[in-house]
Amino acid sequence: MKLEILGHACGRLTDRSGVLVIDPGAYSSPDALASADAVLVTHEHADHVDVEPLLAALAERTHVEVWAPAAVVAALQARGVELQRLHEAVPGTALRVLGHDVDVVGGTHAAIHTDLPRIANVGYVVDGSVLHPGDAFVELPHGARVHVVLTPVSGPWLKLAEIVDWVRTLQPAVVVPIHDALLSPIGRGSVLRQLGPEGLGGGWGWTVADLSGDGAALDVEPDPEARAPLVAHELELAHPEFGDAPSLERDETVAPRPEEDAADADR
Repeated sequence: MKLEILGHACGRLTDRSGVLVIDPGAYSSPDALASADAVLVTHEHADHVDVEPLLAALAERTHVEVWAPAAVVAALQARGVELQRLHEAVPGTALRVLGHDVDVVGGTHAAIHTDLPRIANVGYVVDGSVLHPGDAFVELPHGARVHVVLTPVSGPWLKLAEIVDWVRTLQPAVVVPIHDALLSPIGRGSVLRQLGPEGLGGGWGWTVADLSGDGAALDVEPDPEARAPLVAHELELAHPEFGDAPSLERDETVAPRPEEDAADADR
């Protein structure tokens, strides 16, 4: 699948199943939703979801559906969008969107200031390969890895040290800078150098893919095997007895899965 960045925090993934757009906000490219077949939204801030263009796209492209936290779903429903086209994205669950396996992670926006309430924020892992965290340093279940991390590089809720340390915990192969509308070209270049292999990223094995230029894109291969820890985490939330492997294996509501082999090995 082809990954593009359409301004600030907006990502677009394209393959034979269609066009999946994530966070088409106020600072995104004007045509961010022009070819969208499905939309994922991480949270309600305007730089991640620009309601008026989204409403126009939904009116024009009647097959498009939206997955988002409850506040965004409610706002769109209040503007007349049919409920069957809106889906709440709940952390710890898995979605099937345009043929993609999408795992919902995170849950809360990063703290901006103690005087400001923290809102819901979800991240999305697409096909076990691409993570869009929204506005948070989301954590993945133990053992989960992603190939590409869309990495915020500017905002009132972060600083460079936190960015670097977060990426180090994820250990991706590729870092794609996003959330950069507040940076000057000079400031953006400085952050990318610090994040890259010649800076604080040195020795950690990732590369920085700057997709800000016109036509810039990155080819990404789905990684079904990387989803195993995410699927296990989803089952753990749905089935508290997950820690008791024999009990879970007797649960006929849960299909056999690769994690059971690991449980057998541990025993």
